Amino acid sequence: MKKKIVSLLLTSVMVMSLAACGSAETQDTAQATTGGNEPAATESEPAETSEPAAEKTESASVERQTITWSVIDVNAGVNATGDYADEIMQKIEDFCGADLDIVWYANDALSEKNSLALTSPSTMPQIMSWGGTVTGDVVSAAKNGAFVDLNNYIWDSSKYPYLSQLSKDVAANLTVGGKLIALPRTRVVGRYGLSYRQDWAEKLGVELPANATPDDVYKMIYAFTYNDPDGNGKDDTIGMEMTSYTGPFDIIQTWFGCGNGWQEVNGQLVPVWTTDEYFEAVDYIKKLYDDGLMPKDFYSRPTDSWSNGCKTGENGVYIDVLDSGKRIWQYFEAEDTLTPSVVNPDEPAKMVLYGAVNGHTLATAGYNGFFTLSATTLDTEEKIEAALTVLDRLCSPEMLTLTQYGLEGVNYEYDSDGYIVDLDKDTENADAVALANNYKGLNQLLTFLPSSESATGAIPVKSDKFSDAQNNAYAEALQYAEVNPALSYLVGSDTYSQVGADLDTQVGAARTQYICGSISLDEFKSTLDSIRSQGYDTIISEVNAQR
Repeated sequence: MKKKIVSLLLTSVMVMSLAACGSAETQDTAQATTGGNEPAATESEPAETSEPAAEKTESASVERQTITWSVIDVNAGVNATGDYADEIMQKIEDFCGADLDIVWYANDALSEKNSLALTSPSTMPQIMSWGGTVTGDVVSAAKNGAFVDLNNYIWDSSKYPYLSQLSKDVAANLTVGGKLIALPRTRVVGRYGLSYRQDWAEKLGVELPANATPDDVYKMIYAFTYNDPDGNGKDDTIGMEMTSYTGPFDIIQTWFGCGNGWQEVNGQLVPVWTTDEYFEAVDYIKKLYDDGLMPKDFYSRPTDSWSNGCKTGENGVYIDVLDSGKRIWQYFEAEDTLTPSVVNPDEPAKMVLYGAVNGHTLATAGYNGFFTLSATTLDTEEKIEAALTVLDRLCSPEMLTLTQYGLEGVNYEYDSDGYIVDLDKDTENADAVALANNYKGLNQLLTFLPSSESATGAIPVKSDKFSDAQNNAYAEALQYAEVNPALSYLVGSDTYSQVGADLDTQVGAARTQYICGSISLDEFKSTLDSIRSQGYDTIISEVNAQR
């Protein structure tokens, strides 16, 4: 079967090619990337090998279905290209029993493309990807019947052994009007925290204790800024890494006990920015900014080079996903970027993946990005089941390996202990890069169900000190991760679906303006009051009415 993958360039002409579309997801920051090296877990074997899977599908339907699918492009147009790309796609199609017609959407065009697709139900991609969590346009479209109610299908474990293991808690966050309208791209719940450069902290005597407080973190960041942690005699360090992405501020806020997005106060769920703890936290962040402990121009710094500050020695504290802290540490030890410790030059520098501060950190929603199935273009039971079979079989160990490691003997091999050895991981080698491009981006097809941990554990990748540290940090953070108690209720709020995303953006913008000194505290509070009057008071009422 000829491979049907089309690279979608960002031109106005291609905007109208929605008939061949499919799915997308935000950069989670690299995420896309999480699956990472997570704790090993027992994974059930797939019901069939690739050949029987194809035979079963062929015999069960008159003709093999073609699934149109838009997929997020996080690789600047280099996805599934090269000498072995067709072979890899053929293996995926045969294993899943359907032909895939894929279009790649650049991340910054995703919102526009999805909105356009919703206006043309008859040509909507059969499988569509979305970033973040279910809000706004998705909720409105779901209420208008745009998506298949997956409750009618995925809980059948005989047909969908992987999809049927979806967490009921995560499913609640993807449910609109009682209908399960999407499948998640699962993520580790205890993924957020603080990472810091261990050798700098050891040199300056500011390593974090077991139960660090925000003051302990402040002292560390201050020392990393002003006490010459690299010992070069220059004033060339800024303690904390920060860009225009303000997710780290949300993590810091949890340290002060104000919760994740929303918090229960006197029996009612309210946004955290209505609480005293929130203003205590924002004043702490403002002090970090006023004291020069983060870049003064953070609000204009792009996120695509976020970790460069730590890698190049400008910063020593990184607050976001713990797996990014791991990757910085790996950078320090890589042969071509070897970074000596300032304490012992004979050893490489190291990042400590710390996790929670003051007994708190941010929890993920259990997913980042999701797939919807079109109720108009999947207009028969056969088509719906074909699409779900593809999504389910992609969760099998065979497909997890193929989409993330490529072909055995070409992209990887097994060592004597049965562990995968990458043959194309050298990003400085042009031949290795070309080989990796053969399957690059195909991980964007994966839900990682039943969980990203078990999905990763299904692949025999040898553990190392980096992945062990990450997994330990995940487990530790999970104990203290603050979930958003309103997430499933926000999906059911009509007002939030209409204006919530815009109002949330206004809250974040006002917080940044206050931190940077553009507005006073009184002006900040006045702006928040205005946001409440623009619809957030109604959202609060609608959320609590559902409890």
